[in-house]
Amino acid sequence: MKKIAIIILLAIPCLIHSRDWSTVVASIAHVESNGDASAVNGDAVGLLQIRPVLVKDVNRILKKRKSNKRYSLKDRYNARKSREMFEIYQSYYNPNGSVERAIRLWNGGCGDSISGTQKYYNKVKKAMQ
Repeated sequence: MKKIAIIILLAIPCLIHSRDWSTVVASIAHVESNGDASAVNGDAVGLLQIRPVLVKDVNRILKKRKSNKRYSLKDRYNARKSREMFEIYQSYYNPNGSVERAIRLWNGGCGDSISGTQKYYNKVKKAMQ
């Protein structure tokens, strides 16, 4: 089941901008949840271990873009919707599509330091290989 969820993530085309996030998302999913879409760790859930604050921020971004689309907390368990939220978040905070920035953002948010995300960055980079 875990490998199927990661394969599904890889098969979903990028919806937000031209960067192909497949390898990054699959690697983050491996590090975050070991590919388990039902994983729960406190308030972080799903393949990408999405917290409620990220869902709220993505919905804020969508509202700014005058989109009618919104995500619910339940959507964090859905591989496709989790991938969409990842891409929306990246397109807003990482418009140049930097892989390093993407990994660090996912771990530490917008204000975290490089040193504060270094261990996580190393884990994801290793998973990408």
